[in-house]
Order: sequence, then C-alpha cells, then structure tokens
Amino acid sequence: MPITETKFARGDIAVEADGTFAGYASLFGKADLGRDMVMPGAFAESLRRRGAGGIRMLWQHDPNQPIGIWLDMREDARGLHVKGRLAGGVGKAREVLALIRAGALDGLSIGYRTVRARKDASSGVRRLLEVDLFEVSVVTFPMLPGARVESVKRATLGRTLRRAAAMLRRAAG
Repeated sequence: MPITETKFARGDIAVEADGTFAGYASLFGKADLGRDMVMPGAFAESLRRRGAGGIRMLWQHDPNQPIGIWLDMREDARGLHVKGRLAGGVGKAREVLALIRAGALDGLSIGYRTVRARKDASSGVRRLLEVDLFEVSVVTFPMLPGARVESVKRATLGRTLRRAAAMLRRAAG
C-alpha cells in the first residue's frame, strides 16, 4: 500500500452564499513545518489525469467525511488554486461553512503520494517535484503557516442591504 502524505496550507478562502469557495491548497517555494517544499509543476500530471472532479474534498483528511466537491483546480505562479462547493445537504459541510464564515476555520491541506522528490543537502528541505494528488481537505491546523485567509465573501449582503433600503422607502411612503 502506498504511503499517504498530507501537507497543510492556510489559503485565502472566500465563501459564497451557496457554499462555493476558493483558495490555495498549496503554495510553491515555501517550506512547511515538516521541511517540505512543493515546487511548480508538481501537481500537473495528477491534475491532467484526475481533473478536479477526481480529487476528493474531505474534512480533516477523513475519507469517511466528504464535505463537498472540487469544481476547479489549477497551478498558477503562487501555488495550487482550488475552487469547490460545500455540500449543503451534509451536516458537517454546513458546520464547516459556518466556521469559515466566523473566521474560526481557514486551513486547506493536500493528501498525496510523492512520485518524485529531491532533498537539498545543505538545507535539509525536501523539494516535491511531482505528487499524485488525491484529496484536498478543509482542516483546523495547516502545516504551512505563511498562507492565511484574507477575506470571507457573503454574496447575500448586497441583497440584504437593498431589501432593507426598499423596506425603508416603502415605510417612508
């Protein structure tokens, strides 16, 4: 059985009203607390082969707790950008959505198997050159402390403000 590895990264999660969110599951060129560094291109083959739909969205890497689906995954200059939707009909997904919106939860983490890596003898950092990505989890404690949630979007705020303004106009005559 292949060895499963996980790497955590807090990553710019922005949540929409329907549970859709986006962020970075991994950041390139940043050593994590386990002294691993994901390199650009490391996910390319896995993404080509599996696509976003073939990679699971889990809660805390627990295969018994899928919480949604990944709609899009791509490498860009910064890292692995992901976009997914939490499943509204799943209790744990509703809890995760509430926690992200409250700012109590903001971690993303990759679950993978190392295909190719090189250890830098001088720094001791293992550079991950190719990984077989099979899941990205929403997690409490990410391993890459430099990436943070920057904003939480609430798509309903604008509608709520417009409705309140309309009610005030009607009440004023």
